[in-house]
Amino acid sequence: MAQLKITLKKSTIGCLKNQIDTVAALGLRKIGQFKIHEDNPVIRGMVFRVQHLVEVEELKQ
Repeated sequence: MAQLKITLKKSTIGCLKNQIDTVAALGLRKIGQFKIHEDNPVIRGMVFRVQHLVEVEELKQ
């Protein structure tokens, strides 16, 4: 299964509470920090909600 590398590119200052919570649930705290998650519908939905704050790369295994 593919993996997604999700990088926080913009600050969450001034964002809605649900967007801040979504970024935290993805495990991101600082700008430039990245996490690798399995590609599944749950993670894709979270990324869609904060797509203006993050950058996503698909990693092949």
